[in-house]
Amino acid sequence: MLSNAGRLLRPSQGTAAFCLVLAHLFLSFLSFPASATELNAKAARIAGDEARTRIVIDFDVKPDFTVHYLESPNRIVVDIAGTVNFAFPPEQLEARGIYERIRFGAMSAGRTRLVLTSKLPAGLEVAEARKNDEGEGWRLVLDGAIVTPDQYAAMKKQGNWGNSESSSAPVVPLAPQQPPSPDSVFTVAIDAGHGGIDTGAVTSGKNPVYEKNITLDFATTLARELNTRPGIKAFLTRDTDIFLSLGERVQIARSRGANLFISLHADTLREKSTRGATVYTISDRASDKLADELARRENTSDEVAGVEVKKEPSEVNDILIDLTRRETQAFSISLANSIVHSFEGQIGLINNPHRSAGFRVLTAPDVPSVLLELGFLSNPEDVKQLQRADFRDKLVTLIADAVKRYREKLGG
Repeated sequence: MLSNAGRLLRPSQGTAAFCLVLAHLFLSFLSFPASATELNAKAARIAGDEARTRIVIDFDVKPDFTVHYLESPNRIVVDIAGTVNFAFPPEQLEARGIYERIRFGAMSAGRTRLVLTSKLPAGLEVAEARKNDEGEGWRLVLDGAIVTPDQYAAMKKQGNWGNSESSSAPVVPLAPQQPPSPDSVFTVAIDAGHGGIDTGAVTSGKNPVYEKNITLDFATTLARELNTRPGIKAFLTRDTDIFLSLGERVQIARSRGANLFISLHADTLREKSTRGATVYTISDRASDKLADELARRENTSDEVAGVEVKKEPSEVNDILIDLTRRETQAFSISLANSIVHSFEGQIGLINNPHRSAGFRVLTAPDVPSVLLELGFLSNPEDVKQLQRADFRDKLVTLIADAVKRYREKLGG
């Protein structure tokens, strides 16, 4: 028997060396992860927008994984125990939403890596392997969301975590809002609907009134009013006539740590006699036909501006609603009720002034959000009223009062 040096070994030496090799192989086999056998990734899909994005990968067996974060550039790294056979076309995981690049492949024997490079700091709100309800197989669900730089630094510091190490793995710290302390700053994002190439509703006639201008006028005045209230700080998602996608609006609110998000609109209806203000919160099912029609129209804002909106796979078609936390929805409803209460007896409201539907702009999972229809440009009386400075000032004062009561209720 020859060694790697090529010299002849005596039989006793050869037997001893052979036994050492066998022992080494046996110990290596024992230390190799049980899940290091081949996993088959049968299909994948990705959906979402510039604020949140979901990735789902279908496996034949349960994948064990760990997660950690890297920077420069910002990356979410998911290591899967085992060798994964990626049996789906690469375009099924083509980067979109918060991700600008996605790579996946083998790293070493018994380890496969998925690297998600994000445009802005991002983390995982959900990272778990779920058993399919019907039939065999598992799916790895990764719900990513933009975060603040401080949140990202904290998550990076946590190091590795995952379902193969801990059943209570830390994810993006998006707990339900805590009541503000008396001396804390309560931040409100004011969103002027539409803008730029997306004019929104427009009145007919020689001197058309554009929704995008009405909303910016009201938003600017509301932010100014809120900034006079102690403990409240307001900012605008847009302060000029520019286009923002629906996802960007949500992204801006979250990245600046908003405690509330109020989106202002002045739509049109086929029933020109309908007038008055309406407050909307998010729901996977519209409260009525009118709410459903308005949500569908508002959700096409990106398409109007020529932004490509890909049709989502059926399994993740409701991702934006699904990612909206139940706790946040409850806070949103509380804010809506406060606004309606403030308006009652002061300005005109439509019947059932608090309604709900699947508005994409209300989908921040950690920011209570409402969409406020100031009135309808399809109604001549509302058009006149929305252009009056005294009405605008009265309405924004009532909204500011509602926000103040909402904040006090949280702190009470």
